Amino acid sequence: MALMITDECINCDVCEPECPNDAIYMGAEYYEIDPHKCTECVGHFDEPQCVQICPVACIPLNPEHVESRETLMQKYQRLTAIKVTAVSPASSAGV
Repeated sequence: MALMITDECINCDVCEPECPNDAIYMGAEYYEIDPHKCTECVGHFDEPQCVQICPVACIPLNPEHVESRETLMQKYQRLTAIKVTAVSPASSAGV
């Protein structure tokens, strides 16, 4: 499952920089999580970092985006492959 941020969010700005997948962004009223980028930190950490750091505990699992650990790992691999390709020396050298 991807995570979600509820309307209990106080916009304290601590979760956004903790997300290794850049899935957290400022929405219209409070922070939101892009379920296509959220891996619950699978592949990066043992626990979701945003959940660990949130001072008001407003980041539950998103019931609309149910995913197995295997699916989350596949998403992690896809997202990190994109990052590696985007910043690799070969891609910036025009090779």
